[in-house]
Amino acid sequence: MTSRLRQLEETGETLECFPDFPPRDDMQNFVHLYRLGHASMLPRHFGNPDTTVIGGEVPVAWRPSQGRGVRIPDLLIAFDVNFAALVDRNGYSIEEQGKPPDFVLEVASKSTGFIDYTRKREDYAALGIPEYWRFDPTQGQYHDAPLAGNRLVDGGYQPIAIVQTDEQLYWGHSDALNLSLCWEHGLLCWWDPATGSYLETPDEEAEARIAAEARAESAQARAEQAEAQVRELQEELRRLRGT
Repeated sequence: MTSRLRQLEETGETLECFPDFPPRDDMQNFVHLYRLGHASMLPRHFGNPDTTVIGGEVPVAWRPSQGRGVRIPDLLIAFDVNFAALVDRNGYSIEEQGKPPDFVLEVASKSTGFIDYTRKREDYAALGIPEYWRFDPTQGQYHDAPLAGNRLVDGGYQPIAIVQTDEQLYWGHSDALNLSLCWEHGLLCWWDPATGSYLETPDEEAEARIAAEARAESAQARAEQAEAQVRELQEELRRLRGT
């Protein structure tokens, strides 16, 4: 229990919280964010779990009592914030956190695609969120583009440059995250310019670890075999000298 909740329990006050919103009625969020492991690889990349919020289906507004204009992005990332306060409020209160989230992203679906690049874009700009990204696995069937990003400039969103390398690869750079978001064969990937490689999913990390262990075991086996051959030669030389 956080200190704020303990204080409220002692004084009998009521903490103003965001209401419980119904879950999504489609699988896009799960398929393109959680099944691929973004929910674990992004927190591991950024670290600082006590001051960094990385999550989905988190209500965000100026305050819980705002009513209209509350948005629930598929992915929200905020740095240097109070994670415990988010849990207490059941959502992200910009007024309490002292700043808007640094980054939000929406995954396209048939039911919400049009809203994502119209009203939601306006609402996220009004909330002062520095970057708003959209990912459409259908290559633009539900959104206005396969991959799109907006950066807040003078209170309004300006498009972030998206590079199309070929028909199956689009990418753009997020200044807020210092990562590049990539649409690759209908999948959302994250490229780290600092390492020159993609952030690995848990499955990819496990596969790489298993392959590395296999290579190490193979190298050790070859070394042991070579040592055994050297010993055999040495024994043969000693035998020949003794004759």
